[in-house]
Amino acid sequence: QVQLIESGGGLVQAGGSLRLSCAASGRTYNMGWFRQAPGKEREFVAAISRNSGITYYADSVKDRFTISRDNAQNTVYLHMNGLKPEDTAVYYCAGTLYLALPSKLDAYNSWGQGTQVTVSS
Repeated sequence: QVQLIESGGGLVQAGGSLRLSCAASGRTYNMGWFRQAPGKEREFVAAISRNSGITYYADSVKDRFTISRDNAQNTVYLHMNGLKPEDTAVYYCAGTLYLALPSKLDAYNSWGQGTQVTVSS
């Protein structure tokens, strides 16, 4: 497993932007971002392969969010633009050796502690 630490969450107005970071220790994994709003199940947001060659996005964030990584820094980013109140959630990064099912929670075996993103209207 790999240790993951998220940062960059906060309070932003609708239409604003935030960049989340996920610092990883250990080997390089395929990485994903998920989010969980109060009273809702955790849902897939985006994923990126180890060499950044392949990215995946949930339909709800496509064209607004961008996932990227810097393997030299062992860090994965989630750039969020055009934020909406419905994007309010705790955001988690996760790592997996295999990216066959990037949107499935149980495909990931390492999880960070989460960072809160709140979008005001």
